[in-house]
Amino acid sequence: MDEASPQILVVDDNDDNRYTLTRRLKRLGYDNVEIAEDGRVALEKVAKRPFDLILLDIMMPDVNGYEVLERVKADPGLRDIPVIMISALDEIDSVVKCIELGAEDYLPKPFNPVLLKARIGASLEKKKLRDQEAYHLERLEAEKKRGDDLLHAILPAEAVAELKATDAVMPRRFDDVTVLFCDIVGFTRYCDQHAPEQVVAELQALVTRLEEVVESHGLEKIKTVGDAFLATAGLLGERTGSLEAAIRCGLDMVRAAQEIEPFWQVRVGLHAGPVVAGVVGHAKFLYDLWGDTVNVAARITDQAAPGTVCTSLDVWQPLADRGAATELGSVEIKGKDAMALVQINELR
Repeated sequence: MDEASPQILVVDDNDDNRYTLTRRLKRLGYDNVEIAEDGRVALEKVAKRPFDLILLDIMMPDVNGYEVLERVKADPGLRDIPVIMISALDEIDSVVKCIELGAEDYLPKPFNPVLLKARIGASLEKKKLRDQEAYHLERLEAEKKRGDDLLHAILPAEAVAELKATDAVMPRRFDDVTVLFCDIVGFTRYCDQHAPEQVVAELQALVTRLEEVVESHGLEKIKTVGDAFLATAGLLGERTGSLEAAIRCGLDMVRAAQEIEPFWQVRVGLHAGPVVAGVVGHAKFLYDLWGDTVNVAARITDQAAPGTVCTSLDVWQPLADRGAATELGSVEIKGKDAMALVQINELR
């Protein structure tokens, strides 16, 4: 809105009144004045363009001032337009009714130039202040949304809810969580052979696709570290069927990566068990996981062949009759005894 040129609509079925009022408005410096000869035309005009003020006669044929006022105030997109009623001195009771319906003020006929200037100026100033308040509220809401979006990009949804409610996220131990690592095969060599812009763009495309896969299976992305993608099942959301969801997610991640240029190969490692989770840091905080389950999942990932999903035989055993897997034998896992691993080929 151009603050120097308010948009004013004059609604009156009397030609002389319209002419007189329009001329006086222009003398006061209001150049953007439009007229409507009856209520129906007025409603058509306010539906098509914004106005900062409506000067509305009460007594008009067909659609009178009451009806116009009621319809304007009932419309969420129009109700903030101030309306000044135009009335004869013997219509004061009608003016009171209009004020009760939401009119801003009234102008008696014949028009007094001083009163005209004061009441129009006051109404436009109130409109300006309301618009400024609405604008600042919108800005505050936009900033709040940006802050919420940033929090959701950093923390799981449940952690965001707890942070808002208590101003903290308490560390917790979770007894049965499936931890999934997805690692890009040959990423270091790829980085050395391509321009940084290409590396970041193609990595972004892959991570975005993996995030979609994770969300579709109900898992929670925790973080990416370099070319490693960490997600969990059964941590903060639905725990029933979390192992199955994680396996299906891993298989889909392998397929999805092969569909995106440069047709990546990834390896996925899974392990299930207890973890500790919480927020660390202040300047740049992060929701993270700790514990033996996380370490084992990362080391199983190192043992997976390119384009496969790997886990321990113990983790796979409850679902073995519903899928197919290739036993990889016992593998030395750093910090653990030898562990029997399997490569999961399908899950029905």
